[in-house]
Amino acid sequence: MWLNNPRTRNKFIAATLKSIKMKYRILYILSALFIFSCKEESKKLDADTIIQKAISQVGGKTIDTSTITFKFRDKYYRAKRNNGLYRLERSTNAAFKDTLDQLTNSDFKRFINEKEVPVADSLISSLSGSVNSVHYFSVLPYGLDAEAVNAKKVGETTINGKTYYEIQVTFSQEGGGEDFEDEYMYWINTKHFTVDFLAYNYHVNEGGTRFREAYNIREIEGIRFVDYRNFKPNEQFPPLESLDSLFANGELDLLSKIELQDVTVSENQK
Repeated sequence: MWLNNPRTRNKFIAATLKSIKMKYRILYILSALFIFSCKEESKKLDADTIIQKAISQVGGKTIDTSTITFKFRDKYYRAKRNNGLYRLERSTNAAFKDTLDQLTNSDFKRFINEKEVPVADSLISSLSGSVNSVHYFSVLPYGLDAEAVNAKKVGETTINGKTYYEIQVTFSQEGGGEDFEDEYMYWINTKHFTVDFLAYNYHVNEGGTRFREAYNIREIEGIRFVDYRNFKPNEQFPPLESLDSLFANGELDLLSKIELQDVTVSENQK
């Protein structure tokens, strides 16, 4: 056979190796172009687009028309949403018939044994804020597309080997609630658009800063739920964009765990 000729065989081997090298070179170039294209596409995404993708990832359309119940610490919570209308509740018992606080688009009410009772004007703001806060964190980043939200992409970073968009969120005074001065930072995965970490500054009770790490991630009826490890930095108000580095370096103290128990999701009847 012609391959038995050393000169012919060497030429064949050389040609084959050249062909393989050329294929690898082409693959390398294509891969580099793909990576470059992805990076360029990543740069084009603004904060609002990233948030919309993150809301979709958490199950935003399902949340829009669902009733969600869960237990948090010693209280029971129920949220019924219907395309912008909402009724957020907190009760001391699972049947929602004992002491029941109810926040809607229009007002706040308290019921005891299913009968409405008067609430002092001085308490309405704090009670409605505490009810809203738990429901707000339970379905994040749902709600970050509200008109009062001011979102800004401040950069990208790497945490635990994964790349994240750093999204800064502040609130306008009008529509931003009593805590409109609070500032948030969300670390949104550049590939999956999940909120895996968040941090915020708050100003009530002398104020402070918290950093949360999502864990126990699960999907229930199309909605992504997580629990959080809640950390505190040594400094009262460090720059929020520094919290991921402090976390990676083990410089945050674990304060508590934010755990949602007995979560249920049902679709509202049309």
